[in-house]
Amino acid sequence: MIEPSRFATAPAHVRALDFGHLTVLLNYRNGHVQCLLPAVATLWRNTAATGRLDLMPSVLVNRLLATGLLVRSVTPIPWPAPLPAKTATASWGSAEHPAGALRPAPTRTTAGATAALAMVFAIKRLGSPNATMHRLTTALRRAVSTCRQPATHDQAQAAVLAVRRAGWYSPARTACLEESAAAVLLLAARRLSTTWCHGIAPDPVRLHAWVQTDRGAPAAEPPSTLAYTAALTIGARHQHQL
Repeated sequence: MIEPSRFATAPAHVRALDFGHLTVLLNYRNGHVQCLLPAVATLWRNTAATGRLDLMPSVLVNRLLATGLLVRSVTPIPWPAPLPAKTATASWGSAEHPAGALRPAPTRTTAGATAALAMVFAIKRLGSPNATMHRLTTALRRAVSTCRQPATHDQAQAAVLAVRRAGWYSPARTACLEESAAAVLLLAARRLSTTWCHGIAPDPVRLHAWVQTDRGAPAAEPPSTLAYTAALTIGARHQHQL
């Protein structure tokens, strides 16, 4: 009889990005993020190629199992190696981000953006905090599945700016995750789709969520967004084919 504890696999909702000096693991089911230094990242790669847990020290195995980054399996089930990610020159915290006044938006658009933002807040709060990211990504997948036409860049940008404006008056935390998700829902209400992106950038390691068109152009984003490598995208061109 095969001992189940000898083998494991990484679930489909776990993504890994390799920045060279660091590998970052993200669990999109429970929101856990784990950074691996090169020596440990090599152990992850070797285990990914074989599915054998005996290639890792038990302390590391227990950590990865406890955070859901790995799950036990009866047989060895290899999984993909980390995706190569964009590297960055050290900025020492000196990178600049543009700031400015919010553009006015039509009353109807602002009302829709407020409703979309409220829906995102509800999705985040109605359930276990450990499953927040899973609930949110599930809602976004369902929303974009109803879309029949890709949003133009102007439409996507207008949606993001409308949500951003509504967020200024929100009593709850409104950052890139909430803004981008609400913009996707706002456009989906009109059967217009965009691609929701969630990614990572180094120096230091930071997460960001944004919206881009089917052509890959980020909507209402500064140039610094190009430094991020997308770990998860929701929405694609093929969904518009009937």
